[in-house]
Amino acid sequence: MMKQEEKNSEKRREKEIEKLVRQLTLDEKLTMIHGAALFASGAVERLEIPAIVTSDGPMGTRAEFMDDRWIPAGYNADMVSYLPSNSALASTWNTALAHDMGYVLGIEARGRGKDVILAPGINIKRDPRCGRNFEYMSEDPCLIKALTVPFIKGVQENDVAACVKHFAANVQETGRLVVNETIDERTLYELYLPAFKAAVQEAGSYSIMGAYNKINGSYCCEHKTLLDHILREEWGYDGAVISDWGGVHNTKEAAECSMDLEMSVFPDFDNYVLANPLKELIQKGEVPESMIDDKVRNLLRMMYRLKMIGPKKDSREKGVYNAPASREATLRTAEQSMVLLKNDNRTLPLNAKKIKKLAVIGVNAAKLHADGGGSAEIKALYEICPLAGLKMYLGGNVKVEYAPGYHVPVKPKTFEMNWQATSLDDLKNTTVGQLQRDAMEGADGTEGHKKGEEERLAQIEKDKAEIHEKNQALFEQALALAKDADAVIFVGGLNHDYDCEGSDRPDMKLPYEQDLLIEELLKVRKDAIITFVGGSPVEMPWRDQAQAILWSYYAGMETGTAFARVIFGDVNPSAKLAETFPEKYEDCVTAKNGQFGAWDQITLEEGLYCGYRYFDRQRIKPAFCFGHGLSYTRFEYSDLKLKVENGRDVKLTFSVKNIGRRAGAEIVQVYVAPIAPKVDRPDKELKTFAKVNLSGGRSKKVSLTLKSEDFAYFDTDLHQFIADAGDYEILVGASCEDIRLRGIATLS
Repeated sequence: MMKQEEKNSEKRREKEIEKLVRQLTLDEKLTMIHGAALFASGAVERLEIPAIVTSDGPMGTRAEFMDDRWIPAGYNADMVSYLPSNSALASTWNTALAHDMGYVLGIEARGRGKDVILAPGINIKRDPRCGRNFEYMSEDPCLIKALTVPFIKGVQENDVAACVKHFAANVQETGRLVVNETIDERTLYELYLPAFKAAVQEAGSYSIMGAYNKINGSYCCEHKTLLDHILREEWGYDGAVISDWGGVHNTKEAAECSMDLEMSVFPDFDNYVLANPLKELIQKGEVPESMIDDKVRNLLRMMYRLKMIGPKKDSREKGVYNAPASREATLRTAEQSMVLLKNDNRTLPLNAKKIKKLAVIGVNAAKLHADGGGSAEIKALYEICPLAGLKMYLGGNVKVEYAPGYHVPVKPKTFEMNWQATSLDDLKNTTVGQLQRDAMEGADGTEGHKKGEEERLAQIEKDKAEIHEKNQALFEQALALAKDADAVIFVGGLNHDYDCEGSDRPDMKLPYEQDLLIEELLKVRKDAIITFVGGSPVEMPWRDQAQAILWSYYAGMETGTAFARVIFGDVNPSAKLAETFPEKYEDCVTAKNGQFGAWDQITLEEGLYCGYRYFDRQRIKPAFCFGHGLSYTRFEYSDLKLKVENGRDVKLTFSVKNIGRRAGAEIVQVYVAPIAPKVDRPDKELKTFAKVNLSGGRSKKVSLTLKSEDFAYFDTDLHQFIADAGDYEILVGASCEDIRLRGIATLS
């Protein structure tokens, strides 16, 4: 009955859409399909069709900007909850928290009057140097899919459209507007598309954002194979496709494919690709107006779903921002996002009652990260840094002394030359915040971007001299403090000078000579707790000397609170890595094949062998493997049973027991390893997982199902996924290296 009611409702909606399309003039249609402000489309007031108001981003609703200038509107009513980055969320492996974070993002975006929130970012982490990896979730499509679906559903429960991005394969920031990526069909379908397919088919994402890059010679925002054949025809998508800002280049190609709304960074809105230039082509008869009608239909359909128009527009969710419940959900996520990488001799948790003087060393202890990183920047209501979190936790009975330990050159933020302009190749800031097209450069502005990147790298080299000069005194101060304390916590890592949209990291090393300081610190205090805040893996050449290593991604406004609760054991860490931490960058496949960071062309030569798949195949041991993460208790696995049903699906049951005294959560991971496959396949691939909460001494039976698609690969001749009959090893483990149980399932 309900399905029939839904079908009838859809028919009524489509009739209303057709009625509106027939009433719209050509000029009104064109108004709807391109930006009329930096974050809004054009409205048609005559027909009560409102503008579509968008906002970045994945870590909270971004501050308000002027309609035609990349400078803030300048008032304080736009501060919001600063949410954990997608990389932090992924390390929780918690689908319920993914829903909660999506819900918070959605309710705050709606509370700020937004219609579309430009999130989540779900691109595959192909290389640890990618400057935007902190916005993405994982190197593995299975994990990304599992978290993306509830996240999007959470967002859209608030009558706000998620705009899942960037479709597709946005794997580097260098030359991001022009780089052409050669990707074979099987790799595209098995690695880079599954999460997007789940986003539109399972989560029902109301919108999707096209990527900047080219794939196999065509820009993603003008890509008929991606947007028409795969997205619309194969996946049956009827939502809205929105360009990345400045991602549309050719009027005819964009008009003839399923790109519905062009957004950009220029204030000359009538000159956008899908504005006056498109009108000219229509008037010449080179583009049929019916193609514009299709774009308008898709946008109107999204508006109906959001209750912006139609019979339910008076019942649209109103939203709220900065609510206490949002902060509580953010804290829960932060607590479950911190990965205990190493804990020899049970160094952690610390006992607060045994500490009278605590030394806290490292710039990231006192650093705030919300207002940085590019379009993920947030005007946070507040942000608790690790140092504040420790002091708040310990109160006045413990003396907490802080030393920065190393020097970080200060780069004051200015809006006279905004990053949004300089990071997009063909922009030039000619007056304060006012952007104009630069006729002196080519259409893609590659030379200008290259020059800017060269200047950035030159500044990094220049900064190194300043850092080295100032670090000697800072090192001495930190080491003296460490010698005279009951416990020592180092808080280092990265910041948004390195984890940043628009540029990639120069290497995988810790900046600011942190490795030198850590080595000296461990000589003075072998029990020093080494902790990090950052968005991407770093090399840790001293890790064998460290007893305890704790990793935190950018975990949001409650980072410091969660940090202290984990350090002192109020929270038992349960996070696991959603990406491989290589021992050194040279171990990465992209370092070996050299196919990362080129300006104009890269080939994904590794194919399927991205992340742990590559390390498995080459038998290269990383510093910390995919799925790794420790707890303050221990877990035992037993009694694996497999049952094949219908010759295709495999049901597995096994038991997990907490063999310690402390309550904790274990993330159990199930990998599938084909035995004698007919085609080349990775040694094993993650296919499902579960997060199991257990009190000390308790056990639980876990039941999971592997469906036929979990055994499938993409057959390029048949152009479909197929699962071959045969034997498959089912691996159950605590990480991709720590396999605890094995069994064989035979598919018929």
